[in-house]
Amino acid sequence: MDRLFEGEWRLIRVEKREGIVEVALNRPEARNALNGELMEELTEAARLLRLRTDVRAVILSGGEAYFSAGADLSASEARRAQPSLLESRRAIMAGPDLCRAWEEIEAVTIAAIEGYCIGGGAALVLSCDFRVMGEGAYLRLPEVPLGMNMSWRSLPRIVALAGPSRAKQFVMFGEALDAARCLDWGIADEAVAKGGALAAARRWADKVAALPPIPIRMTKEAVNALSAATAHASIYMDRDQYLLATSSQDFREGVAAFREKRPGKFTGA
Repeated sequence: MDRLFEGEWRLIRVEKREGIVEVALNRPEARNALNGELMEELTEAARLLRLRTDVRAVILSGGEAYFSAGADLSASEARRAQPSLLESRRAIMAGPDLCRAWEEIEAVTIAAIEGYCIGGGAALVLSCDFRVMGEGAYLRLPEVPLGMNMSWRSLPRIVALAGPSRAKQFVMFGEALDAARCLDWGIADEAVAKGGALAAARRWADKVAALPPIPIRMTKEAVNALSAATAHASIYMDRDQYLLATSSQDFREGVAAFREKRPGKFTGA
């Protein structure tokens, strides 16, 4: 049995046409929030795709009105309730492992983004090779305003795409970057009419699939190696930074302010 196409996926859909695979997040009742099960399925699908020679391109998409509401806050709270620090460190590798699995797929990956793509959802699409956004779509990283660091080992990817100053703006302020600004900053590769992101991603995939696969894979591997040459050295501590940040009073205040829809009052404690 081909586990990729015949497996019992609960929270994703996987389809194939010729040499192109489409993976869609499918947790609409939670706006595709990334809980443990959804992350596990996305990671497993990526690992099954990683070395397949019959796949030229992979499209990753969310829903028509949104890509993902980000990491499931209740799941994050459950991880912080782990009985030991060692188990907590292991549990919070789910996000970084997910992004790494998608980055390591040898075929070209293209994210089709409609509506909002927040937090962990943004980290996931930043792990893909290309991003196509529909009008009205936006990426937003709310972690710092909530009292957390931006983790999932995403900072090197953001810096490589947008440069240091814009990376700081994107991460620090937690403000939405619409499709036009993402395109201007180098975070998106094409902006299209609302509802057109998946069709545009399919055009990108068809273009890739028509090219010789060996030099395409060589180019992807070489460019990724160059752009991430110092990535691990710069970001390997981000899960421990996350554990530190989420133990602070400012984090508790940030979450409370978010839920109560009010500005936070932060003290550095």
